[in-house]
Parts: sequence; structure tokens; C-alpha cells
Amino acid sequence: MDRVRRIVHAQTAYQEGFYGQGITTVVLDTGIYPHSDLRERILCFKDFVNRKKLPYDDCSHGTHVSGILCGSGKSSGGRFMGIAPRSRLIHLKVLDKRGNGNIADVIQGIDWCLKNRERYEIRIMNISVGALAGQESQKERLLIDWVEKAWDAGIIVVVAAGNMGPSEGSVTVPGNSKKVITVGSCDDHEAILHQNRIAAHYSGRGPTAECVCKPDISAPGTNVISCTAVRGKDYLYGRKSGTSMATPVVSGCIALMLSKYPDMTNVEVKMRLRESAADAGLSRKQQGWGRVDVEKMMR
Repeated sequence: MDRVRRIVHAQTAYQEGFYGQGITTVVLDTGIYPHSDLRERILCFKDFVNRKKLPYDDCSHGTHVSGILCGSGKSSGGRFMGIAPRSRLIHLKVLDKRGNGNIADVIQGIDWCLKNRERYEIRIMNISVGALAGQESQKERLLIDWVEKAWDAGIIVVVAAGNMGPSEGSVTVPGNSKKVITVGSCDDHEAILHQNRIAAHYSGRGPTAECVCKPDISAPGTNVISCTAVRGKDYLYGRKSGTSMATPVVSGCIALMLSKYPDMTNVEVKMRLRESAADAGLSRKQQGWGRVDVEKMMR
């Protein structure tokens, strides 16, 4: 995580005293283990899969994502601190122990966010969930409608571009929504293990079927070290790769900016991302506007 923070220039925000304080992000994923780096960040946990009451993560994916977003780094002396370590976290479990899920559970999670937005002062929704476009078109359209409903309500919706690249049109649903902020990986040239196969250049590429340029922005997503749900002293942290990892980097950067400019709207945030993006030397179809850059965002 120290490498990721350097790449996106997060140190600038920390030097100014902004760590994401006062900002609440909802993560829709596989759950969250009450890791020592995350325990104090968890404001609320809801399980739409198994209906359990206490926080848990039977996959570890959601814990890893949450650590990237707001882990305190307590167990590593700050080395593996998340991007916005003082922001608040709500975790909604909408995926099962294999990282799979159904669209109905994701929609339930989004609906819960909308109903509880004011109660918990929800500003950001992080969704590292994706389905290949064209598989179940009616259900996919419904999911897109719901993420856009959240956007229209003022929530900053940040969604992964998916790991189905490098073909054109490989951005997954709901990242192909024209409204939400879709995140690709700017370092996907490194080979990773994905769905039991070795894959490089995995980040979903645009354009969408409606000729919308996607992703919008990119961030580091390969071999990111963050919190793990596996118990034991030797397994406090682990490596994972994918646009699922790049997405909370961007959400965390947004939380840093909002702690300085709390009155920014989601449209203003999206425009600031566009104006401040750093050219990573990649195609528009992969990097979007460019790589997220906190130093420029905070000006």
C-alpha cells in the first residue's frame, strides 16, 4: 500500500491533515473481517446473503478492498495503511464465499444505501462487482438503473471496470453505466491469477455498447497488499490484483478530497477527477482520463 499511496500522491493530503475524516463510504462486497486495522472503521454491517448479524468475510475479497480504502495500518506500523484511514465504513455483504452473487442482492444493498443515506451521511458507494455485458440483459439493465438511481440521489458511485480485458467493450456491468465513475487498472501488464488462469492486460476496456468511453479513471490494481480475513499472525495482510483493488484506491482518494471540500457534489467530484488525472501513457480505452492523482485533486 505504501507503493500505491506514492503513485497516487496521497502524501500531499496527509501533509495537509486530510485523512478522509468525516466521510462515510459504503462497500458492497463479500463481507468484512474485523481486522485490527478495520475494526474501528466499521460503522455498520449488513449481510444480504446469509443474514448474519456480526461482521465476517468468508472470501477475504471484501476485507482486502476495505483495507485499501480505509485500513489504519495499525498492525504494520502504518506501512499497509489504506488511502483514507480516518474515513468511516459501512460494509454490505452481497457476494458469497466464492465472490459470486446475484443481482437481486446487489440491488437490495443499493436500496438499503438509499434508505439510510441521511442516517449515516453516506457520500461514496464502492462496488467491486461486475458481470459481463450481454449475459442477462434485463437483469443487467435493472442493476444499471439502480446504480444510476443512487447517483441521481447524490451518492458518488465508484465501480470496477472488471477483469475481462483486454478486448474492446470488455467493461463489466454496472461499470458500463454512463453516469457512475468507472475504474480501470493502470498496471495490468503484470500477469495475475484470475479465475484459475494466468492473465495479463486484464483491465476491462471500453467503449461500451452505447459508445460511451470507459473507464473514466485508472489506479494501481496489481499485487496490492492489504488486509486479509484469514486468521493468524502470519496472515494479517495478503496480495490481490484486479480492478476490484483499483476501485477503492479511487474511492479513498475521493474521501481525502471530500474531507477538504465536503460540499462537493458527485458531478463536481467526477469533473475534478477528469481535470486532475495524470497521463499514464496508456490508451484512452484502458486508462480513461488517466491515473488518479490526489495532489492535483486537492488543489
